[in-house]
Amino acid sequence: MSGGTPVAEALRSELSQRSVGDIRHAQPRPPLRYRARKWFGKHGGVGFGILVIGMLYAPLALLVLFSFNDSIVCSFPWRGFTLRWYSEAVSNGNVLSALKNSVLVASIVAPVSLILGTLAAYPITRFHFRFKGAVSGLIAAPIAVPWEITGVAALIYFVRVLHMSPSKTTVILAQIVVTIPLVMLIMAASLARFQRVLEEAARDLGASRLQVFRYIILPHVAPSLIASGLLAFSWSVNNFEISFFNGGFDLLVPVWAYSTLRHAISLPIVNAVGTLISAAEMIVLAVAYVAATRRAEARTAEEKLEIFMGEVG
Repeated sequence: MSGGTPVAEALRSELSQRSVGDIRHAQPRPPLRYRARKWFGKHGGVGFGILVIGMLYAPLALLVLFSFNDSIVCSFPWRGFTLRWYSEAVSNGNVLSALKNSVLVASIVAPVSLILGTLAAYPITRFHFRFKGAVSGLIAAPIAVPWEITGVAALIYFVRVLHMSPSKTTVILAQIVVTIPLVMLIMAASLARFQRVLEEAARDLGASRLQVFRYIILPHVAPSLIASGLLAFSWSVNNFEISFFNGGFDLLVPVWAYSTLRHAISLPIVNAVGTLISAAEMIVLAVAYVAATRRAEARTAEEKLEIFMGEVG
């Protein structure tokens, strides 16, 4: 009996000659929506990260670029490389005065805010008391108020109630009030992650409260302390609203930049000063990161050595 029609025999012969890979290749492709979703799932995160980094650093890159351009106009084409604007910036009396005042203000605001913010975060994360939520909300409320309103309110309070003239002192007081909540939130998050069982174990082993704080709590919250201090210092230097309304005749960097931008001929000097400030902040951040990393590595090595000596002993 025949195995089938000639057409069927031909199909079986052709299929037997194909490889498994050819048959798989002949299968229909997945839908476009599925393939697009798979591609974005694999490469979308990288693309989104590049987009965010570009949006963050592209303006800063342009500022640095035009600070070396030999033209008062911040536009292309490039007119040539020059250090003229940096020379004019470091020889400008207003620039030096503004930098001196801003650094002085930030040098007071940062440590005071760091101490008060940490003291505010400690009881909120360690103790349970009535109206705890209300107290936390009242302390954190200033960061929810627009800076312009805070600056005007501080000006009215200092001038009308305390009869103080706007100056560096009023700027310091106003910035401390606004910076404390920022520090408190960072330190509260750090203290909330701290395992209190370590503190209780140290106390059971005879450690004093000072020793517990020095050897147990402080190493744990040290990165947050450094981050809070750097944030408070940088925010104080760069804040415009409070400095503008409460600075009086004491020139600060944001106010100087605002007043200088009204004259196009001085725009490159602002770019140069902004580049120098940004470079200084990045250097400080890099030094702090390296110091914190080395401290963590040294502490890890010390702990490993103690464990090894304990096993040997």
